[in-house]
Amino acid sequence: MPSKQIIGIVLLVLGVLLLFFGWQSSQSVGEQVTEAVTGRFTDETMWYLIGGVIAVVLGAIYAFRKQ
Repeated sequence: MPSKQIIGIVLLVLGVLLLFFGWQSSQSVGEQVTEAVTGRFTDETMWYLIGGVIAVVLGAIYAFRKQ
């Protein structure tokens, strides 16, 4: 297995974990109150979600692209 595919799989797993933690964070009571008052999630939650999406996309590109 080429090293880029291994890196891609690691990025996929990392991205899924970040998305999971971002989703968990967005479901907390404090986060729900913040969203209700300000209309958006906190910066920490947004970074989890954004980082997770970027890691999943890059991981998929590296893991599934033919060389």
